[in-house]
Amino acid sequence: MEGSSAEQAPRGHEQTGSPGRVVVSLCAYNEHDNLVELIPEIRRVVPAADIVVIDDNSPDGTGELVREFAARDPQIHLVSRAGKLGLGTATIEAFRFARDRGYDWLLNLDADCSHPPRFIPAILAATENADVVIGSRYVPGGKIPDWPFRRRLMSWGINALARTCLGLKTQDNSGAFRCYQMTLASQLVDARFLAKGYAFQEEVLYRLKRLGARFVEVPITFEERRFGRTKINLKEMFAALAVMFRLGLSRLVPRGPR
Repeated sequence: MEGSSAEQAPRGHEQTGSPGRVVVSLCAYNEHDNLVELIPEIRRVVPAADIVVIDDNSPDGTGELVREFAARDPQIHLVSRAGKLGLGTATIEAFRFARDRGYDWLLNLDADCSHPPRFIPAILAATENADVVIGSRYVPGGKIPDWPFRRRLMSWGINALARTCLGLKTQDNSGAFRCYQMTLASQLVDARFLAKGYAFQEEVLYRLKRLGARFVEVPITFEERRFGRTKINLKEMFAALAVMFRLGLSRLVPRGPR
């Protein structure tokens, strides 16, 4: 774990309209060029919030960049991991960071600039009536302006399956733009997740639903990454399908996954 103040307790960041202490998490692998722009944007939009980057030993210098930010700004933190261990475990590491430092909420964005920080205030405002707020592409007002039909169809199918297999009522179950109330999310830090990659997004909602979480969706506009290439592939898609089927089957037996 690294950063100028990674081992210090966070300062209180209460402000008018804030739900309490907030940390913004960014799970990164080879996102140097995107984070150059994204971290300052987040700081401008929510100057009271801290930022933690979970870096999977990116060879492009992502970790070094965050160290430079952290050296100048004590509200920026870096957690370095030994290698590319998967998006799901990176998010759990962010949960652990938030839990151990007493944050009230963890707000997660993709590190590739596809989740515009301008929507953060609306997401934080919605925490008043929810335990999990989802930045949603699929509620009225949500948009994905640049996706081809094939990608839209694949995403629609994944989300429909999540609602069918997992009993979720939310429309956008595969996106990562979310704000989690840490009283509930901290209970998942030591859980044994089936998903290691992108299927984590559906599984974490399923587990939080089982804990009684209240969900609210706030419309966002999803934008294409600014730099680099997407890491989603057919292997990840089939892995997500397998996880959802296994979780769906667990609903039919007395004891589900722990």
